[in-house]
Amino acid sequence: MQTAEDLDFYSLLIPTRFANGLFAEDAPLAETWTTATALAAVTKRIRFLIAVRPGFVALGLFAQMAAALHQISKGRIDINIVPGGIQNDFERVGEFTDQSTRYERAEEFISACRKLWTQPGPVEFQGEHYKLKDAFCSPIPEGQPPQFYLGGASPRANALSGRQADVHLNWIEPLADSAARFDAVREEFKNAGRTPGLGIRTHLVVRDKEEDAWKAANELIDHADLAVKAQRKAAVAGTALVGAAAQAQEAVNHIVAPHLWNGLSEVRVNCGTAIVGTPEQVTDVLMGYWKLGVDEFILSGFPHVEECQRVAADVLPLLREKMAGA
Repeated sequence: MQTAEDLDFYSLLIPTRFANGLFAEDAPLAETWTTATALAAVTKRIRFLIAVRPGFVALGLFAQMAAALHQISKGRIDINIVPGGIQNDFERVGEFTDQSTRYERAEEFISACRKLWTQPGPVEFQGEHYKLKDAFCSPIPEGQPPQFYLGGASPRANALSGRQADVHLNWIEPLADSAARFDAVREEFKNAGRTPGLGIRTHLVVRDKEEDAWKAANELIDHADLAVKAQRKAAVAGTALVGAAAQAQEAVNHIVAPHLWNGLSEVRVNCGTAIVGTPEQVTDVLMGYWKLGVDEFILSGFPHVEECQRVAADVLPLLREKMAGA
C-alpha cells in the first residue's frame, strides 16, 4: 500500500471474498471494510476502491459507514458493487438467493445509497428488497460522494451498469472480445441516457527481455500447490459468471492472444489473465484497450511490492508518453 502511494498510483482495489482466492481457501484473508478503513487512516493521497456485496450489511448502516469513511479519508473512497459471486462463495456465509435477486437487490442498494448521500433527511425509499422510512445519513459526504463501479460480462450486468454505474469494469480479454463487450455496455448506457466510464482489470508481467517475461509468468504457476489448483477449477466449474468462464478458457500454453496469458486462472479466481512482455510490448497492448475507450486500468503483479515498483518505473511513464502522442 505505501509503495503504491509513494509511486503515485491513483487508487487501490480492495477485493471481497469469503474464502481466499489466491492461496488455499482456508488461508488467512483480511475482511474488506476493516482493511480499507485501516489503510485510509495511514495514507494521505491514494484512493480506495472498496468491493462490497449488497445484502451482508444493512443498507442504512452501510450508507452511514461509507459516509463516515468518506469524511475520515477526505473523500478518497469509491465502491465496487459485486452482485454475483464465484461458485459457492455466497453460500459459505448463509446466502442462498439466486443471481437475479442479487442483481435486483444491488440496483436498489445503489439507488438508496445515492439518495441517502445526496438528500437531507428524512429519506424514504420503497423497493422490493430495501425499504427506508424517515432515514438519515449523517454526515452526508461533502463534495462528490463515492462513485460506483460495477463489473460483469453478462447482459444483466451490462444493463445494471448502464442504469447505475459510474464506471463499468471488465476483466481483460483479447482485444476483439473486449471491444464487443464494451459495445454492448455502451448501448446500455445510451439507452439510459448516460455517459459510460470504462475500466479494464489485468495483471502485468513485464521484464526487459520478452523471454524473461514469459519465464517469470510461467514461474508463477509452475510450483503451485495441486490442492489450490483443484480448488480453483472447482470454483469456476459450472459458474454462472460469464466473465469468470472466459478467463479460464483453454488455450495452448495459456496464450489467448499475442502477449495475453491466462495461466493465472489455474491458481486464482476472478481475473486470471496477464499481459506479458517487455515494457514496449506491454504498453502497446494497453494502448489498444485505451483506444477502445478504456480510461481506467486496474493493474497488479506478483509479488505485489516488486511488481508495483517495476510497473511504475518501466510501464507507466512509457504509457503516458504514448497516450500524449496519440
